[in-house]
Amino acid sequence: MYDYAHIGNLRTYIFEDLLRRALQFNGYKVQHVVNITDVGHLVSDADDGEDKMEKGSRRSGKSAWDIAEFYSTAFMADFRALNLLEPATWCRATDYLPEQIGFIQTLEQKGYTYRTADGIYFDTSKQDDYGYMARLDRSALQAGVRVAVGEKRNNTDFALWKFSPPEAQRQMEWDSPWGRGFPGWHIECSAMSAAHLGAWFDIHCGGEDHIAVHHSNEIAQTQACHGTRLANFWMHGYFLQTGSEKMSKSGGDFLRLQSLLDQGIDPLAYRYLCLMAHYRSQLEFSWDGLQAAATGLQRLREAYHRWPDGGVADEAWMLRFRDAINNDLNFPRALALVWELVRSDGEAAACKATLRAMDEVLGLGLAAWQPGSFEIPEAVTRLVEERQAAREMRRWAEADRLRLAIKAHGFLVEDTASGTLLKPER
Repeated sequence: MYDYAHIGNLRTYIFEDLLRRALQFNGYKVQHVVNITDVGHLVSDADDGEDKMEKGSRRSGKSAWDIAEFYSTAFMADFRALNLLEPATWCRATDYLPEQIGFIQTLEQKGYTYRTADGIYFDTSKQDDYGYMARLDRSALQAGVRVAVGEKRNNTDFALWKFSPPEAQRQMEWDSPWGRGFPGWHIECSAMSAAHLGAWFDIHCGGEDHIAVHHSNEIAQTQACHGTRLANFWMHGYFLQTGSEKMSKSGGDFLRLQSLLDQGIDPLAYRYLCLMAHYRSQLEFSWDGLQAAATGLQRLREAYHRWPDGGVADEAWMLRFRDAINNDLNFPRALALVWELVRSDGEAAACKATLRAMDEVLGLGLAAWQPGSFEIPEAVTRLVEERQAAREMRRWAEADRLRLAIKAHGFLVEDTASGTLLKPER
């Protein structure tokens, strides 16, 4: 929480929301916990450099506590704008210092820690299977390649508690059995998940960049502390790419959700864009692609609201939809199925009920959207009536001429199975 979330960050949260909705669609009760890192995340995976919160504080001129609150509020606003379901629990690292200190003490008692001049470290050589999820080959890792070694015994060792620098007072620091300082990034996640979900829970999510370091370290310390493997399943969302690069905050030039709003793009158009790629594939961002997603979303909304209410979801369509999302969250296939439904000749009320049931998982808020109201000039109404008469008489050239005349007045005509749709040209 040292800066705004960028849309690449938000792609991961959209994936996690789709996972939660899919689980609930399948009848599971979900206990969803989101942790807020407001201390301890250093600028380097090598456990050196400045704490990102302190760095953000210096950049903004606000206290670290104030920027944590400011960016947490901004993140939650983005969260809700994307129609993400609220977690059961938001937990902040700074609220769980006793749990983190107790966790480290247990690791110390079990012989997994050692002390250096700058902190308490986890000794990864104590675990033969360290890094198994990332398939790390520790024997092949050279000192300084993955992280700088310094006083560490092994290049994969990581900080559990960092000491405050003697020459300067930190804004966020606490007393501990080892001295005044602050927790490492990894320990907070294991301590908070254990507090809310237990030492061994079902699913742990995150971005693909967490696999090699952060999640490998979470697994190691939980396995050492509790004798469990932390989670049964690990699911990672892949990067949003801009050109050949992943979207990152490090360069300071990144797209926020507000950047899309400034361009007149509905936040749910970005959600729609994310549905078009599998969560385990990198997604290339472009403004043209986003505009195409916005157009697709608008057409889907209009199709939904054209249909009458009163139908029942079609079981055959819902079975195909379930098969798609249960195939490792294949939402591109599920979205293609939605359009197959829209273009079908099924009974309109049943189609609407089916699409509404599908949207419980897609999360596009189709039922909540309302078409904008607009006045149709009398001249346009006459042209529409004339065009309809020409179509009934199969005078296609005349119908095309009248379509262009209607467009000259700023309106578009769309011929649908349920009649002619008229809407303002954007």
